[in-house]
Amino acid sequence: MDKINIKKPDISPDFTVQDIRKIREYNYERRKNMTIEEAIADTQRGANKALERINELRAKKSISKQ
Repeated sequence: MDKINIKKPDISPDFTVQDIRKIREYNYERRKNMTIEEAIADTQRGANKALERINELRAKKSISKQ
């Protein structure tokens, strides 16, 4: 897969429908030349990062409750 330089979309503080469209377009452009396996791996990497962040926030929350 060739590395393509695509600028990440600017997301507004209010997170609007237009922001969702920007994110979808960005993801389409990034993945349009990927194989199915590459796209799945890319999605899993993003999901793993999100899960790590969720777990960090949960741990922080449980510490602050003690």
